[in-house]
Amino acid sequence: MAPQSKIKAVFFDFMGTCVDWHSSALGAMPPAVPKDIASKMAIDWHQRYFWENSQLSAKGLGPEDIDLTLARALGAIIDQNPEQAGHFDDAARRKLVEKWHFQSAWPDVIKAINSLREDLGLDVLVHGNGTPRMQMDLCRSSGVQFSMLFSSLLLGFYKPDPRSYKKALELVNFGPDEVVMVAAHAYDLRGAQKAGMRTIYIHRWSDDTDEDMEKVKTEFDVFLEDMVELPATIEKWNAAV
Repeated sequence: MAPQSKIKAVFFDFMGTCVDWHSSALGAMPPAVPKDIASKMAIDWHQRYFWENSQLSAKGLGPEDIDLTLARALGAIIDQNPEQAGHFDDAARRKLVEKWHFQSAWPDVIKAINSLREDLGLDVLVHGNGTPRMQMDLCRSSGVQFSMLFSSLLLGFYKPDPRSYKKALELVNFGPDEVVMVAAHAYDLRGAQKAGMRTIYIHRWSDDTDEDMEKVKTEFDVFLEDMVELPATIEKWNAAV
């Protein structure tokens, strides 16, 4: 389905969509925790982080420093795994939270983003929950470069609040039909849809583990298994206008 006008900018979710948070978290887990349990704890931690954000929003509270949210979410997951709790002293917990600032890009990301910028002449921007500090650290550690970094702490709202997307659009002076939101999180793209934006879902095995993927495949403008075809997809949209 072609957009109403040419796409001029691409907003990306960062963690999960562009960088591999799971490998980073797993590598920071205490060695004594079995790998299968550590992997599940990491995924549960990630999901708990989203839940914590939703609770803050439901209470009408503004975004907080992501390190605080991650630490609180980690504590809840450790409490749910009492047989492993002895491995998570204060130093281990700090190491895990700090490791979120240093993640590697998924193999398909850098080439796709560079193509969007250099071949198609589009602005590429981050629109993610988190903080400017974390996003700057992630750019440095992953090697992914963006035109602008928008975080929930900067915008004043957590995604998927439509006000978050509308504020970002206002700041870059684009209409919603001129921007596409790219994310590996259905909740994120649902929020973008409410703001009138185009949506492209990127499937990452580590994310949306609680979503029905068959349903997700039908919800958004495009569903992709990775970012390899992302530039060609947007190029076709623009050529059809």
